[in-house]
Amino acid sequence: MSADSPVLVVLGAGPGLGASVARRFTRDGYRVVLVSNEPPQLEEVADSLRADGIDVSTLVLDLTDEEAVRRAMGELERIDVLHFNPSAFRQKDPLHLTVDELFADLRVGVAPVLPALQGARPKMPTGARLLVTGSAAADKPWNEAPSLGMQKAALRNLVTSIDKTLAPDGIRAVAVQVNGVLSREGAFTPDLIAEAMFDAVTRSDDDWTPHVMYDG
Repeated sequence: MSADSPVLVVLGAGPGLGASVARRFTRDGYRVVLVSNEPPQLEEVADSLRADGIDVSTLVLDLTDEEAVRRAMGELERIDVLHFNPSAFRQKDPLHLTVDELFADLRVGVAPVLPALQGARPKMPTGARLLVTGSAAADKPWNEAPSLGMQKAALRNLVTSIDKTLAPDGIRAVAVQVNGVLSREGAFTPDLIAEAMFDAVTRSDDDWTPHVMYDG
């Protein structure tokens, strides 16, 4: 791929959905930057992609470090699709979840969108996209893990504001809400969800909505 090829940046890249999204976008000529705070897993995912001839680079980054995230995104040459994928799962019901734990989870699953976008914006050309992994937990939270539902509901709300802010510059934002549990078979495999995410970001502005439901 050439230096002019579009670039996909996956924040919170892992061996499941993150890897599948990378594979799907590379089929249309994207270069890939995988970002995670887990070096061994990050390199494992990158090596699996490279084995298939995919142009991929990695960046070890603590997404809860606001300044580091903003700086790292600003140092990239270009960003055509910024994919925000992380979330924090904590199995504690509302009678046991503490305020500190709730805010710690929001710092993982929501807050990094802001410095990531702020750092990335100067490197995002017209037509660039912010892509966020949503979840049915936004509408149907599990009472034993309410912080996850709060993350996903907050993300969906934030994406609405981001999309409205960026639209005048020809940049759009979308949250793809996955209304099912990721699985190795059936309608909710990472590859099928990645296909839906690719379709969501490649829509025309005339057909644009900041939220897309994936029901399998």
